[in-house]
Amino acid sequence: MNVQQTLQATIDELVQKGKGILAADESNPTMAKRFKAIGVPSTEETRRSYRSLILTTAGLGEHVSGVILFEETLEQLADDGTPLPESAARQGIVPGIKVDKGKGPLANAPGDEITHGLDGLEERLEKYRDQGARFAKWRDVYHISASTPGRLAIETNAEVLARYAAICQMQGLVPIVEPEVLIDGDHSIERCAQITEVVLHEVFHALHRHRVVLEHMLLKPSMVIPGKDHARKAEPAQVAESTIRIFRRTVPAAVPSINFLSGGQTPEEATANLNALNCLGPQPWELSFSYGRALQEPALKAWNGDAANADRMQAALLKRAKLNGAARDGRYGPEMETSA
Repeated sequence: MNVQQTLQATIDELVQKGKGILAADESNPTMAKRFKAIGVPSTEETRRSYRSLILTTAGLGEHVSGVILFEETLEQLADDGTPLPESAARQGIVPGIKVDKGKGPLANAPGDEITHGLDGLEERLEKYRDQGARFAKWRDVYHISASTPGRLAIETNAEVLARYAAICQMQGLVPIVEPEVLIDGDHSIERCAQITEVVLHEVFHALHRHRVVLEHMLLKPSMVIPGKDHARKAEPAQVAESTIRIFRRTVPAAVPSINFLSGGQTPEEATANLNALNCLGPQPWELSFSYGRALQEPALKAWNGDAANADRMQAALLKRAKLNGAARDGRYGPEMETSA
């Protein structure tokens, strides 16, 4: 296959009815925080053991079409000696890889950040592809305050995302473009909508400028939602209506799927909001999920670092994957939380 055929084949496998993407790409410092909360030391072995249990969960491929891995995981083996990317592929789950190198302050833009990792990206992608990765993910973040994000941050982050996406496609890997408007703060849903519209407009302008083929990429955005410290919480119907309104203004129909991040929502909130989005009727794109903590949090608590809890852990993960698969089709109801 040529590069375009390879990209299309990966898109076809990632974008399936009733399925979404599991984000298991937490960096080592992030995993240390998650493990600390359950009293488990974060070592290479504990991280391997935990992710091995995730990727060998029987039936996970019925609801999950792809998994985003951290660089360390690409080189690790499951308990039976199988490379972890291969363990995923055996279930029909396409392995992918987080390729950014984390974020830091954006010079001359107080309060704003930029994501690093473009240097040497092409060479790293060649290595990751040889290790089994077929798609990649890059995250840029946008803080909402009275003065942020500034114009410099909006333009610079869009340029970085577009350059990353273009390099991925050149290497035959489908890029997941993740512009995350952060939930931190007390901003209203209207303020989030305003920022999201500006951010997405700039991102797609940059993608066009860099000749990124929209049919061969996925968008991983945040939903339009009020800040977590805002006085009034938004109901799923309001989140869905606000999100679709902004996305119809900014996201071209050529994009095959929008795989939302959970971004600080509880597992139940993330599922309910995704369901509400899919209850609004047909849209130009598939509306799916690419959840990390909203899929893994119940599983992590059930596991608690004890191998004896493996079955409970995998059952908790499979339950949330099943519920989000239902939300992917607008079939989720709160009563399913106790019956699934």
